[in-house]
Amino acid sequence: MDLKQAAISISMIVFVLSSMLGMGLGLRVSEIVAPLRNWRLVTLSLIANFVVMPFVALALARVLRLDESMGIGLLLLGLAGGAPFLPKLAQIAKGNLAFAVGLMVLLMVITVGYLPLVLPLLLPGVSVNPAQIARSLVLLMLLPLGGALAVNANLPDIAAKIKPIFDKTSNLSLIVLMALQALLNVRSVMAVFGTGGILAGILFLGVGVAAGWALGGSRRDTRAVLGLGTAQRNIAAALVVANQSFEDPNVGVMVVVVALVGLLTLMPLSRALGRRVPQATTTPIG
Repeated sequence: MDLKQAAISISMIVFVLSSMLGMGLGLRVSEIVAPLRNWRLVTLSLIANFVVMPFVALALARVLRLDESMGIGLLLLGLAGGAPFLPKLAQIAKGNLAFAVGLMVLLMVITVGYLPLVLPLLLPGVSVNPAQIARSLVLLMLLPLGGALAVNANLPDIAAKIKPIFDKTSNLSLIVLMALQALLNVRSVMAVFGTGGILAGILFLGVGVAAGWALGGSRRDTRAVLGLGTAQRNIAAALVVANQSFEDPNVGVMVVVVALVGLLTLMPLSRALGRRVPQATTTPIG
């Protein structure tokens, strides 16, 4: 591994670990479980994230004739649900926060098993190690999240004190990670602007919002959460796989490019949705 790849890998690991630890230190298991009792909404959420989005990624790659590496990057995002940033987007959009937290954790847990199982089936010509992918996601995401949940359950005072440290580390490391991906692969990033990569990212996010909103039930607060949660993919999981299972840096570059497009579009969308509601809606949905 060269110095450039090592720097990207280290920043990626710091981002993933700090995100999981910071999130777990602020959650309780009851907060995660309660909104997931609505089985119909949960089923529709799984369909939106793990059926619709992978299909959309494959369709866009084919229709827009994306390079193989960019198509793989988009597919990784299509298979990776459960963005740690979802509760923040839901809060800004005045959506149902309980549902946002429960949905985020549910999608994240399923992604750990789903991505390494389905990816080799969708990329028969690409060599992928499912066991390595699953091991990486478990070690970097599930175990830190579970440990942080345990600390918050048993030592809430300590959890409250150290949570801001991990939150700040997560935000800073995400900025560093995206900067490194862009600067150290500047030619690849610039090359995306001459392809259908940007358009693919915009369409991918747009379909995600529309699909989530359509399948989010009859209530506006759950529709907003599922719309945002379907569009905002799990960047951390996608980057773990991109950096550890593919030698072509353009796979990770595509993930970063779509992530940047997402930040530039979903944040304003969340604010626009929030302005249409006088008060946050956080009532139970079970």
